[in-house]
Amino acid sequence: MAIQRLTRQRKAVLEVVKQAHNHPDAAWVYQEVRKIVPNISLGTVYRTLEALVEEGHLIPLTRAGEATRYDANTDGHLHMICEQCGEIIDLDTQIPDVLSEVRSRFPHLEIKSASLEYHGLCERCRGHLES
Repeated sequence: MAIQRLTRQRKAVLEVVKQAHNHPDAAWVYQEVRKIVPNISLGTVYRTLEALVEEGHLIPLTRAGEATRYDANTDGHLHMICEQCGEIIDLDTQIPDVLSEVRSRFPHLEIKSASLEYHGLCERCRGHLES
């Protein structure tokens, strides 16, 4: 998938998210991109993230009451969210196709997407509890 307009700013935003591996939010991306493009504005970072999501280069991870975070891994995978520290961990496992079954059982509904995430404790937080 090619980026529609490969500006220096767009390239920097995408590369920062790809290299982060921590599902960053826009504020974190902004701080990191400013190291590459010092005159970039926070608004430009937000607009660029939205455009990269629309073009399919990033996946937005939204949770009520929290800033949207971004995932550059667009291959199908699941997430586990640590209930203690909030870390989002990629789980590279096959995703069951429940969406097709639901769409066929409820054809009168327009279901655009579905999400499944696991909640628990990451290795670091789990280790703190066992100590």
